[in-house]
Amino acid sequence: MDLLKDMAEALYKGDAAKVTALVKQALDAGMSAGEILNNGLIEGMNVVGKDFRDGILFVPEVLIAARAMQAGMDLLKPLLAESDVQPMGTMVIGTVKGDLHDIGKNLVAMMMEGAGFQVVNLGTDVPAEKFVEAAKKHNADLVGMSALLTTTMVHMKDVIEAFQEAGLRDKVKIMVGGAPVTQKFAEEIGADGYAPNASAAVDKAKELLGKN
Repeated sequence: MDLLKDMAEALYKGDAAKVTALVKQALDAGMSAGEILNNGLIEGMNVVGKDFRDGILFVPEVLIAARAMQAGMDLLKPLLAESDVQPMGTMVIGTVKGDLHDIGKNLVAMMMEGAGFQVVNLGTDVPAEKFVEAAKKHNADLVGMSALLTTTMVHMKDVIEAFQEAGLRDKVKIMVGGAPVTQKFAEEIGADGYAPNASAAVDKAKELLGKN
């Protein structure tokens, strides 16, 4: 089990090469992809999330840790697909139309993957219909929208309306976030949840899907 503990620690430090080596070692030792994911990578990312929330770690360190997580995930993904390990849920995420900011959104995507969600990242400047198409295609449980400008956050309402028109509104939970976005705004536009940062987004996503 020390292999997994070392893996979680290497991930926390953002040592991608060490994480990759330890994942290979764990697989060679006969551990399942699911066990490595849950008890190694996700375990490490949980501590990163907690320390980010508590102000011990900052965005650059979280991004480096998330990259280390991705390095380990690259080895596990094909095996997880074969072994039928079910993700915590599927999330479609993007920055709304007219907005090109993506650091915060990418951080949420990485943290969600780190918590065991399957994430479909649509990038930036995403129109409402693209959110709807992706949610249908990937059978999403969650849709996450980000905006960093007060002028673009109004498009979040358009996305929610597009889901209503497509008859999908009751099938997905919609979360919003970004610097100008508030809990009050989320309620006004009819979103299911709001998160002020990436760590809180993971907690809110689990809460919305009843996975706490």
